[in-house]
Amino acid sequence: MRKTYTPKQKASIALATLRGEPVTKLASLHQVHPNQINSWKKIVEEELESLFSDKRRKENFSKDRIIDELYKTIGQREVEISWLKKKFNVDLPREVNFD
Repeated sequence: MRKTYTPKQKASIALATLRGEPVTKLASLHQVHPNQINSWKKIVEEELESLFSDKRRKENFSKDRIIDELYKTIGQREVEISWLKKKFNVDLPREVNFD
C-alpha cells in the first residue's frame, strides 16, 4: 500500500536532509524511496528564496490584486479627466453673440 504525505510532512523530511540527516536513514524511517526524498529536498532548495522575496513587486502579486490595482488607477484617471474637463470649460472665454 502506498502512503501519502502531507505537504508539511514532506517539508519536514526535506528539512531534515538539509540539516544533515542521511537520506537513507530518513528513507527507511519514513518508508519513502531516497530519490523521492531528494526530489522534495530539491523543491525546498529551489523555492526557499521565494520566502524572502519582496512581496511588493508586481510579479509576485496575484492576478486579482493586479486587476484591482488597475481598476483603481482607471478610476483615479477618470476623476482627473472629469475634473480637467470641468476646469477646461470654466476657464474658456465664453462666445459673444453680436446679433
